[in-house]
Amino acid sequence: MKHLLFSNRPIATDIALLFLRVGSGLMLLTHGWGKITNFSERLNNFADPIGLGPALSLQLVIFAEFFCAIFLALGLMSRVVLIPLLINMAVITFIVHGDDPFNKQ
Repeated sequence: MKHLLFSNRPIATDIALLFLRVGSGLMLLTHGWGKITNFSERLNNFADPIGLGPALSLQLVIFAEFFCAIFLALGLMSRVVLIPLLINMAVITFIVHGDDPFNKQ
């Protein structure tokens, strides 16, 4: 039990991991908030990259980018909430923007 509460890492490592976790969570949170506030406008023309339908695709993206990002920023179940976030980013990177040129401006 003592190993779970106290680690042998330096405090600088813990602070750096805290900033990385909170910063990543807040960046993703802003993307999810924009999708929540414009849900009805985005519902009809949202991309459907894996064939689930635009409504379900938008709901899954909002779940990952907003709710999972909140849990990540707070440090609650970090490893579990990273799974939907990783799937979301993989679909965006390799399927939605897979054919985009690298230096697109």
